[in-house]
Amino acid sequence: MIKYLGSKRRLVPVLSAICAASGAKTALDLFTGTTRVAQAFKAHGVEVTAVDTARYAHIFAQCYVEADAAAVDMAALTAAIDHLNGLPGRPGYVHATFAMEARFFQPFNAARIDAARDAIDYDYAGSPLYPILLTSLIEAADRVDSTTGVQMAYVKQWAPRSANPLTLRVPELLPGAGHAVLGDALTVAPSLGSFDLAYLDPPYNQHRYFTNYHVWETLVAWDAPEPYGVARKRVDARDPATHSAFNSKRTMPDALRQVVRSVDCELLVLSYNDESWLAVDELEALCAGQGREVATLTFDSARYVGARIGIFDPSGVKVGRVSHLSNHELLVIAGEGALVRRVVDAVGRLREEGAPPAAARQGAARQAGARQVGGRQVAPTLRAQSRSASIGGVKAT
Repeated sequence: MIKYLGSKRRLVPVLSAICAASGAKTALDLFTGTTRVAQAFKAHGVEVTAVDTARYAHIFAQCYVEADAAAVDMAALTAAIDHLNGLPGRPGYVHATFAMEARFFQPFNAARIDAARDAIDYDYAGSPLYPILLTSLIEAADRVDSTTGVQMAYVKQWAPRSANPLTLRVPELLPGAGHAVLGDALTVAPSLGSFDLAYLDPPYNQHRYFTNYHVWETLVAWDAPEPYGVARKRVDARDPATHSAFNSKRTMPDALRQVVRSVDCELLVLSYNDESWLAVDELEALCAGQGREVATLTFDSARYVGARIGIFDPSGVKVGRVSHLSNHELLVIAGEGALVRRVVDAVGRLREEGAPPAAARQGAARQAGARQVGGRQVAPTLRAQSRSASIGGVKAT
């Protein structure tokens, strides 16, 4: 799994518990990213549909969600991985752009990325192994990069891991059916059908995944785009078509409201962050339509490593101060009251059972009366009563 801004690694046990307690047979992951959550749902035997606009995310979804491990020729896959690992380096676009003009990869690894990527196109295009091999290559490249986890910059001195040799591994595939959809959530959500469980993890701010992970976009597209800037970003990053409504404070609330209305599901789980543009009350009101009742769980979370390092000027001098080192991740859960209470109670039992998820502000949900939010009446909501807890080293609020 690649390093990823907004990764829900620490929340996966909680989301897995929610999935299991809901009894879902079908699930939607509408902003799937690395597919970490979609994989957790699939591991429960759920038929998952994973959606994203990013080409690299779509490849991950084809590998980890759509591919059925029981149907994959593992001997052929292992042989293909061995073949790619045995190729000598052949300098190409990655070497020129991301090793010589920038410092994302050491030159010897960049040349091997070029060779492996060309071979995947030449030898495996159209094969069921194609997305699996491309996923393996991206994950291998991520293990030897020299960044803090996003590709808007690289570190001044080579990261120690960048000296390791590029090594592809066989991805850990899951059995079962699934679906990968490449598309914008606003466009595709109304046509995806109905689901027992829908998980929404939209972008939180103005930072675009298209530019944060432009190297992976290029590895998938393999189109040798014109690069620009110190980070050698794709020139089409300047195209308005690559901008999302979710990355604008002006357009994001309406975009999220439209998506929530469009998704047809029994249980809605919206993941958000308290450093973002909408307050908890606004999120609850947004999710409370169609007779849904709402519970909100809160989790302490360390901020992304780049935010903890601080800001530096072009000469490498640190400027300003880091304001805070942690924030709160939110899970807004909406659906029929008994169902919401059941999944909130399941989260509450995690600590008692000794499982290692991040801590939640949780407990027995209580029903609140109808209240005014934003000047209008909203449906009765459920709020999780808070109590302090610490699970997996992360303290509750």
